[in-house]
Amino acid sequence: MLSTVIRQLRIVGLVEGISFLLLLGVAMPLKYLAGMPKAVSLVGMVHGVLFVLYVFAVAHAWITARWPVRRALSLLLASLVPFGTFLTDPRLKREQQAAQALAARG
Repeated sequence: MLSTVIRQLRIVGLVEGISFLLLLGVAMPLKYLAGMPKAVSLVGMVHGVLFVLYVFAVAHAWITARWPVRRALSLLLASLVPFGTFLTDPRLKREQQAAQALAARG
């Protein structure tokens, strides 16, 4: 169960991180350098939905894994920084693998 919750958090985090980079690296330049504001509207909406999903995924993992509040807040803060969710992913991957190993033994 825990490994599944962490896997879901990792997936949502990576997709949310990609959408953030697309917003900053593609849509914003298109808006300000090419006069295409629709790009920010579209990518921004998708990123917003993914960000909300990420917040829910962090909350779900926080409750399921019984993480300290500080851990959940650090994951949320990481999502506000470009590449932040990518930097938190290796630790989440290790936790996922440890939870899988524990479940396989028990």
